[in-house]
Amino acid sequence: MTTISLPPSIGNAEREERLDKLRRAMPASDLDAVIITPGSNMRYFFAEAFYESERFVGVLVTAGSTIFICPKFEESAIRAKFPMASEMAFWEEHESPFALIASLLAEAGCQRCALDPECSYGHAARLSDALAQLEKPVLCGSAASTIAPLRAIKSQAEIDLMIAAMQLTLSVHQTIFKWIKPGMKASAVIAEIDRLHRAGGADGGNSFCAVQFGEATSHPHGVPGDPALQEGELILIDTGCTIDGYNSDITRTYALSKLDSEIEKLWHMEKQAQQAAFDAAAIGTPCEAVDKAARDMLISHGLGPDYDLPGLPHRTGHGIGLDIHEGPYLVKGDATPLAAGMCFSNEPMIVVPGQYGIRLEDHFYMTAAGPEWFTRPQADICRPFG
Repeated sequence: MTTISLPPSIGNAEREERLDKLRRAMPASDLDAVIITPGSNMRYFFAEAFYESERFVGVLVTAGSTIFICPKFEESAIRAKFPMASEMAFWEEHESPFALIASLLAEAGCQRCALDPECSYGHAARLSDALAQLEKPVLCGSAASTIAPLRAIKSQAEIDLMIAAMQLTLSVHQTIFKWIKPGMKASAVIAEIDRLHRAGGADGGNSFCAVQFGEATSHPHGVPGDPALQEGELILIDTGCTIDGYNSDITRTYALSKLDSEIEKLWHMEKQAQQAAFDAAAIGTPCEAVDKAARDMLISHGLGPDYDLPGLPHRTGHGIGLDIHEGPYLVKGDATPLAAGMCFSNEPMIVVPGQYGIRLEDHFYMTAAGPEWFTRPQADICRPFG
């Protein structure tokens, strides 16, 4: 397996810049404050995702302050995990963290705040109740429309981490193609992919892994069971890992020997649809136009239309970064203009119900000059890596 050079982690200077961008975006959204809770948004701004439990932990960001809020007994853990936690506010076990947040917002003169969209409904509801008790209630909505545009545009450091993750997963795919043989169970293949990802320097093993043979390939995300590969069956492997939290996600569909000509014909249609999507990606083009380009290519071959099968049953692609699926999306109805720094999967799968499915998935990132592949697309159905 190819040795992958791991790039530097995201530094504090870039995270401070992210917070500055958030603060600059708040007035345009008519916001005085944003509350970040455990999850990928917390990792994006503060380097650590932490975890959500019944005890509230979060960060209140206003124009002039960044206040980490946590149970008093967790102070040492928060300070260890978050070097940026210079200003903190604590609540004791018998106290309400939501009343504490309400008082902090009132003291700061905030009238409108937005809550991390990853926050649980239970916490969100209790915060809403606490804000309603204020003499001058603070209105609270979702911070999704404020945070998502910031995260959609990746820095070069983020792209470099994803390049490394993608190259590692591609190398794992190459190794598995040489290793896999009829008679092997899907679980054994998944275990070997996990081992290779770990050996290659990923954060852990597989962040996910789907291994499908024969008819099971017609189910986009597989079906339960642990089948063994039979001679002459189509193989679909979709897997990824993370490096410093940033995701890879690559699918290869291939055969170890010559297959029915109809399957090979559809495989080439899939490759054409993937290329059509890539060719349609241009700065300023709406995301949905990329999906349409792939779908139109398939329609020209008599597949579809829309989500009809045989054809493409789902969107052409998704954004990717700290979340494996994040906005914007290459799908009808998403009119977000493509911009430099955006990153997407390109996977216009063809499904023939009850028979087989073919998915070729690579990712691209937008530059000022147009799209660039993270990994080169598959070469051939029986020679997937040339």
